[in-house]
Amino acid sequence: MSNKPIGVFDSGLGGLSVWRELIKILPNENIIYYADSANCPYGQKSKEEIIDLAKRIVEFLLQKECKMIVVACNTATAAAIDFLRENYIVPFIGMEPAIKPASLNSKTKSIAVLATEGTFNGRLYLETSARFAKDVKINIKVGDGLVDIVENDLINEENTRTHLSDLVQPLVNQDIDHLVLGCTHYPFLIPILKKILPRKVKIIDPAPAVVKQAYRVLESNQILNENNIPPGYVFYTSGNEILLDRFLKNLTKKKYNIYKV
Repeated sequence: MSNKPIGVFDSGLGGLSVWRELIKILPNENIIYYADSANCPYGQKSKEEIIDLAKRIVEFLLQKECKMIVVACNTATAAAIDFLRENYIVPFIGMEPAIKPASLNSKTKSIAVLATEGTFNGRLYLETSARFAKDVKINIKVGDGLVDIVENDLINEENTRTHLSDLVQPLVNQDIDHLVLGCTHYPFLIPILKKILPRKVKIIDPAPAVVKQAYRVLESNQILNENNIPPGYVFYTSGNEILLDRFLKNLTKKKYNIYKV
């Protein structure tokens, strides 16, 4: 069982921000990644639609004998993680906005969360906010258009910087000192955000914490792959495999295979 792959899926390319952390922390693990770019973005889809998409992808990954599945999408986690855990026996790791560390470490008592509409409406966000941010003002902003920017490889366009500036300036005006990224696509925009935001604003990418949780779950289930055999990385996409390949070449020098589904 330990030699079986970890499955990872996202609405598109955003979950690669989680994948790049997985291969650092779990270098022996085989990983199968599913990018549902044909149906991206998930942000404004109904809960029922997202559950149907997630169910189809999970069953595909289970056919590939995945021992664990990482839902590397905040919106899919918010809409479908409870359903998935109730209906399938493998462990599921989901995304959760990192409100707790932002709230605990905030000096201005004002933080911001940049996420999709679906994430803000999800149980995890609402529960985490209520539990950990009682004494902190949370300023929320829907990242309109940001997923499409990443999916279409427009990150370095001048219009992207302008659009990001327009999105975050109202948050900066609220004296925030932490910006929580509540969508796995957004970490790819961190280099631009660092140029836009005041120095005092710490940007929080939840991916490292999520991967540490994946490690703990693998360890507790005694399914860590401890073989020193080079792992295999396989990518499936319902969208444009050329864009996926270009994205991966900028992320890693590791060998991988891409298939269109």
